Amino acid sequence: MTGAVAAVDVGTNSVRLLLLGADGERITRELTITRLGYGVDGTGHLDDDALARTLDTIAGYRALWTQAGVTDRVRIAATSAVRDASDRDRFFDGVRRIAGVDAEVLTGDQEAALSFAGAAGAVEVDAPAAVVDVGGGSTELVVGDADGDVVGGISLQLGCVRLTERHLAADPATSDQVEAARAFVDERLDEADEVLGGQGADLAAARSLVAVAGTATTLAALHLGLDAYEEERIHATRVPTSALLELTERLVAMTSAERAALGPVQPGREDVLHGGALVLSRVAQRYGFDDIVVSESDILDGLANSLL
Repeated sequence: MTGAVAAVDVGTNSVRLLLLGADGERITRELTITRLGYGVDGTGHLDDDALARTLDTIAGYRALWTQAGVTDRVRIAATSAVRDASDRDRFFDGVRRIAGVDAEVLTGDQEAALSFAGAAGAVEVDAPAAVVDVGGGSTELVVGDADGDVVGGISLQLGCVRLTERHLAADPATSDQVEAARAFVDERLDEADEVLGGQGADLAAARSLVAVAGTATTLAALHLGLDAYEEERIHATRVPTSALLELTERLVAMTSAERAALGPVQPGREDVLHGGALVLSRVAQRYGFDDIVVSESDILDGLANSLL
């Protein structure tokens, strides 16, 4: 199977692989939650166990892309957790050793642009559209124009893992912790307004909001009442903002064990899902969107398509 490509997205919470054939058809898409960003926000260092889990996962992915006939067209990109870690060379050295590939760290601007590229065109929405990508350590907000070109974007130090570690330590979170978390989200969105405004972009002027990544897809699965995660049913789902707010309130009031018992919640996401929901629901509410449109295509697709 010549001409195939492999893209690996190393996030704060999960590591994902996408293999595409030479004509762009999907060979496989995999996700493993390794929590590489565990504790990075507080210590500035990568956790030994989390790093080991991540490298083991990438080694397993290497076996998959080798089996698919991928040789040199491999892109391994890391985001917030590695960007923030002072000992990030441990990650680079480990990836080079086990995968034979040099990993890269995406800048916030690159991450935002790739998120938009992966989501744009994957779902039918009214233009101009904006994309929100709630990750583990960061959230990307990207605004497009009527032609589908990027007008402005920002990567915020705001993600489900970061928000949970900073403000939602109790299980379940206390009312004071939730209010502090909401205030932190609003502070970061104030920052986004200032930066986007300087770029000539206005998130509130977008007619559609496309939401990508694990928080959004899991919330869509819960909104649909799915017993298990079903990618085909989740993609292009519209979740009304009113329903998103109600779902967020439910998740925030639950314990991690209660969230884990919800059918489509993947193991390893239950303890940070409520943090991601607080971010996503606030974005939708603050900028006046009636609903969000959830896309399974995201930064990982942007990475893979860049190799074709």
